[in-house]
Formats: sequence, C-alpha cells, structure tokens
Amino acid sequence: MSTSAPALPKPLQLPLSQEDLAAINEYLHPLTPEEILRWAVDYIPGLYQTTAFGLTGLVAIDMLSKITPAPPPLIFLDTLYHFPETYALVEEVRARYGAPLHVYKPAGCADVQEFERKHGERLWERDEGAYDYAVKVEPARRAYAELGVQGVITGRRASQGGARAGLQPVEVDETGLVKVNPLCAWNVQLVELYIKEHGVPHNALLGQGYRSVGDWHSTVPSGAGDAGERAGRWAGREEKTECGLHEDYFAAKARARARVG
Repeated sequence: MSTSAPALPKPLQLPLSQEDLAAINEYLHPLTPEEILRWAVDYIPGLYQTTAFGLTGLVAIDMLSKITPAPPPLIFLDTLYHFPETYALVEEVRARYGAPLHVYKPAGCADVQEFERKHGERLWERDEGAYDYAVKVEPARRAYAELGVQGVITGRRASQGGARAGLQPVEVDETGLVKVNPLCAWNVQLVELYIKEHGVPHNALLGQGYRSVGDWHSTVPSGAGDAGERAGRWAGREEKTECGLHEDYFAAKARARARVG
C-alpha cells in the first residue's frame, strides 16, 4: 500500500527535522527513481547534482532531462587526475544534455603542476586523507557556498556496499545539506540496462575492463573474481570505500587543520 505524500511546503523549509525526514523517506522509498527525482525538483531549494560522470549519475542526468526543461545544474569536481576518457565524457555529456556545468578544482590549482608545487608529488601516497580533502572535500564545500547549494543529487546506491549499504532516498548530512539518492535501491544490472536502452553516453574505460572509474593513479581494471561493483577502485585498499566526499565534513576539516597546524 502506497504512503501518501507528507504535507510539506514547496519548496521545503530547511533544515529538515528528523520527523519530516522520516516521513519523506517513508513516502519516497517505494517510488521509482524518476518519481524521486521529480519530487526533489519540486521540493528542494538550491538543488544541484554532484557527479563524477559514473553510470548512476549519468542515468540521473538522462532522467532529469526528460523530467524538466531546466534540470538542476551539475557540479563536477576536477581532481586534476582524471583519465582522459573521463574528461572526454564530460564534454560529451555537456554537448548532449546542455545542463549548466560548474567545474571546481583544488584551491589555487589550475593544473597538476600547480597542485604538485603546492602539495608535493604523489600526495595520495603520502597522506591519503589530505589528498581527499584537497581534491574533493574542500572544492565541494567551496562550490556549495559559492553557488548557494542546499541540496544535491548523488549517484550513490546501496548495492555498492560499504558505507552505502543502508542508503535512504534522502539524507541530511552534519552540515544540513540535503542529499538525494534517487537510484539508491537499484543494482548495477538495472543501471546498465537503462544506459543501454536509452543510449546514455558513458566512460569508454568501462568497455576496457574497468568496473568503476576514479583517478588514474588509484583505479585499475578489475580482475577475474574481483567482487563488488566498485572493484578496481583504491586497488589494494580493501578498507577504503569512500573518497571523503560523503564522510563527516567537520571531522575531515579538523584533520586537515591539524596537518597544517
């Protein structure tokens, strides 16, 4: 039996109370990804989509293009270490869908050379937390502040495992940011089927043995018998399942300050 929509204002008054969040998730849980996205567009102010142009994010981009003539703008965090195929995909998506795209890079760094002059070479090996904060966490929070972001659409799914296993359609993080996970209940087979049926552009590396694509220095093709939808990411680091973007912001910021202090 379907649950009736909670009586909430359009747009929502943020921050959300725990009671309202629970009622929203109870209502959204049985809905399709398209219905969740339609609800988000109607209700969440300052809505953007953060994307690294993975398959799930691409599905959401395609769905939104069919739901509204003015889809939420995209935010792409350019770590400066993406594969050439990823940068080519960014331009293909920009040309096909026409959604506004905001690109954010590490603070004060236009390219790899500037990043390595500032942070040294191979920072991801010397201090992985510092690297994640510099290329993902700080640029994201700078984007949210400059653009007035109050809610973001993500490409996270429960079947990806790790910290994502208990995902709900809507979450509120420790800063009050609303995170919408429209495909949280889909598995990778459903995602791939949608990509194929709708002709959605995707990363060419996925046809070359890669199961999930991140930075070139921490992504390898998945081998025979590799388990998990994100196999090949952070190779040799079984305990690592997130890049820092969806972890506690205040804790990450405190650790970053401690390093320079």
